[in-house]
Amino acid sequence: MRTPRHDDEGLIPGDPDSRWLAVVMHVTFFVLLATAMARFAQRHAGDVRTPWVITLAVVLGVLYIVGPAAVTAGRRNAPRLFWLGAAVAVWEVLVALAPSFAWVAVPLFYVALRQLPPRAAYVLVGVLTVFVIVAQLQLASRFDLDLVVGPVAVATLATAVFVYMERQTARQRVLIDDLVRTRRELAATERREGTLAERQRLAMEIHDTLAQGLSSQQMLLQAAERVWESDPDKARAHVRTAESVAEHNLTEARRFVHDLAPADLSRGGGLGEALHTLAARESGDRLTVRVHVDDGGRAPELPDRVQSALLRIAQGALANVREHSGAATAALTLTLLDDQAVLDVADDGHGFDPAALPDTPTGVRGHGLPAIRARVRQLGGTLTVESAPGEGTVLSAAIPLEGHR
Repeated sequence: MRTPRHDDEGLIPGDPDSRWLAVVMHVTFFVLLATAMARFAQRHAGDVRTPWVITLAVVLGVLYIVGPAAVTAGRRNAPRLFWLGAAVAVWEVLVALAPSFAWVAVPLFYVALRQLPPRAAYVLVGVLTVFVIVAQLQLASRFDLDLVVGPVAVATLATAVFVYMERQTARQRVLIDDLVRTRRELAATERREGTLAERQRLAMEIHDTLAQGLSSQQMLLQAAERVWESDPDKARAHVRTAESVAEHNLTEARRFVHDLAPADLSRGGGLGEALHTLAARESGDRLTVRVHVDDGGRAPELPDRVQSALLRIAQGALANVREHSGAATAALTLTLLDDQAVLDVADDGHGFDPAALPDTPTGVRGHGLPAIRARVRQLGGTLTVESAPGEGTVLSAAIPLEGHR
């Protein structure tokens, strides 16, 4: 266990129990000093020692007051030892001149234990105890064993209480340090997890916008190249479609930089209108996409986060249909219920085995269904994929509305 840092306020800076003990000891010191000085002045008013005793008592009080400030300012061992040595020396002279000042040693026990290393402090406490015993025996008319055992018992008790409180405070400080370190590690872990989650989200956004748009342009330009000589009009149509996709991709890129919201949703028509725009853009010679919105005549307003996620899911699903399924038709069905929104994407392609898909994205093309599944999971929804080789595919994403409004 590490040793706590001592200061003039107590065992550990800022510890209430240490401050309380310090205040008690300070008050006790001045009460004992003043009592001993008043007792000596009362009983020895005409004694030649009286001026010296009063002067030394005042000097000891001043040392006790100004010493800790000087020690705290220096924070070095030399000033600390010099001040403590001066205070003990003045007290010893006082006890030699007036034994009634002996019990001022009790607060000095605390000062010694607070300012010195343990072994040196125990030695000094022993020396002070011896002085107290000698002083008590001088005041007594005859030898009394209590005058020897009493100071030893008081010194032992005071030292034990101090050491116990010091160790308790040190344990508390270690626990506090461990708690602070744990909280910092937890905060760092949360930041790392947040960074990874943001990277995953950005990867899905890029896949659902830029990567899909570039893939569509590539396919259209390749198709135009194949028919360029045999059917120039059809080739030009492919190029115009690729140009349209590029324009939309540029809009998406600007929106992506601005606030990552889908550009189709910024036109003000809502998710239904955005799905129709997406279907028109994805429809072509090889694929026809239809859209059906079932809102039960209520047309509930969906949260922006849910609208954005469903549109991205539709984009990713249609990209998979276009690139991998070989389908001729696809259907987007949006069903709006009171507690959830459900998006179904169905196609008549050659299908696949859903069990063979990875659970996590693997590369750019691998961000398809795993990315959709991750997006649905982030919103607390469920994703169902029904497919089999040669039987087409139906993808259903259900997003709960509770907690997103």
